[in-house]
Amino acid sequence: MVSGAWGWWQWHHWLPDRGTFPVQGVEIGADDGAVNWASLKAIGADFAYIDASASAFARDPRFVENFDAARAANMQVGAVHRYDPCQPAEKQAANFVTTVPRDASLLPPVVELDMLADDCPVRVSDAKVESELMTFLNQVETHAGKPVILKVTSRFEDRYGIAHKLDRNLWLVRDRFMPAYAGRPWTLWTANTSLANEIAQDGLRWIVVQP
Repeated sequence: MVSGAWGWWQWHHWLPDRGTFPVQGVEIGADDGAVNWASLKAIGADFAYIDASASAFARDPRFVENFDAARAANMQVGAVHRYDPCQPAEKQAANFVTTVPRDASLLPPVVELDMLADDCPVRVSDAKVESELMTFLNQVETHAGKPVILKVTSRFEDRYGIAHKLDRNLWLVRDRFMPAYAGRPWTLWTANTSLANEIAQDGLRWIVVQP
């Protein structure tokens, strides 16, 4: 029991080496509750990606609060949209662009690709998933004025092999061990999906940048 508890503590308190990954940050959303941004900076967050929108209509209820507070703390800030392959690309893009301001100083927008089309009420072919995603990316990139980053989970990549089809920077997810499931280099890595600390005992999503 002691060794198990020690292992759990080590796992949830682990951070990537700052010498290897000098730029590190965090992804924040409503589920993280109220955030002390000064404390986040104190533990080493250089930037923050804020959950903004999801699918065609959903918006993170704390987006504006988190977005404004992160900028007030002089952190670099970007926004995340969770893509839904069951919903039309145009509606999802409209949701994002009406939620996230057009500002050249923002980090590149991120599109989280995790949801599969297998459970859509109406069948969506793999080709349709890819074509709709391209429509969404084009509209969001026009709004942002820069290419998006694709946050691709292993299950989405296994299903659609999107990393080699779309020429965009990648954000991969794997606790503690560097991910290789995309088959090409990544730009961002969620290295700990539940970092325990005095700010959020339920866990922060901790990110590093490939140097």
